Amino acid sequence: MRVGLTLPQFRDEAEDALVTARQAEARGLDGVFVFDHLFPIGRPDGPALQSRVLLGALAVETSRIVLGPLVARVSLVPDAVLTHEMETLSRMLGNRLIVGLGTGDSTSRPENERAGVPFPSVAERVAALEGCCRRLRALGVRTWVGGHAPQLRSAASREADGWNGWSTGEHDFATEATDVREEARAVGRRVEITWGGQVLIGRTAAEAAAKLEQHGLRPGLLHGTLDDLRRHFAALTALGVTWAVCAPLDIGVDSDAVEMVAEARDGWH
Repeated sequence: MRVGLTLPQFRDEAEDALVTARQAEARGLDGVFVFDHLFPIGRPDGPALQSRVLLGALAVETSRIVLGPLVARVSLVPDAVLTHEMETLSRMLGNRLIVGLGTGDSTSRPENERAGVPFPSVAERVAALEGCCRRLRALGVRTWVGGHAPQLRSAASREADGWNGWSTGEHDFATEATDVREEARAVGRRVEITWGGQVLIGRTAAEAAAKLEQHGLRPGLLHGTLDDLRRHFAALTALGVTWAVCAPLDIGVDSDAVEMVAEARDGWH
């Protein structure tokens, strides 16, 4: 199983994200991924680095590590623009690019409204996502579909190279992963299963508790020590997961956040 992380993105300047990506690459992690938001969820006046621009900068700043959006959201820009941007990145990165695609949910509507673009129905967004998957895969671009809704799991089974389940408990994740695999098998396909989620890790239980007090509890948060993260990696491996993408709440705040993900990966291996 490969291990990646998300970058500190909700800020005005890109330097922290670039430094973190270089640190992750130097430490031997497998990938760094970026969110596709106009502002932090629930904070419309907060800053956010534009995902495709940041990926372009990362293409220059790194040489080995896999890059990609997790996830690029349909409806925020026209489908043709989205696929052309990803095609351009593919020409720059080759097999270093993985394009995670998603439809967004009710929390995404304010971003569309702020951008002055429609927020289509669920069915329209799923159809757009499937079309983008087909176009990108025809270009040789590796795609994941992110999302828990049955329509999204079906889209991943039929049209994508992989499915990403974000911040769910082990039992629910395993059930959803089985559904994706079975539906893909029914149409003669194999789809890789990937996990992503927010993590908050300390070297000791006391350090982990202090971090939780500072950053707060979030739905689906994986919180604990390095050993807890190692056990999580082992459980994912037993489920046949090919990627674990960690989103540390303290990334860009604690200089040790990248190192702890790397140590958990090393210790689990």
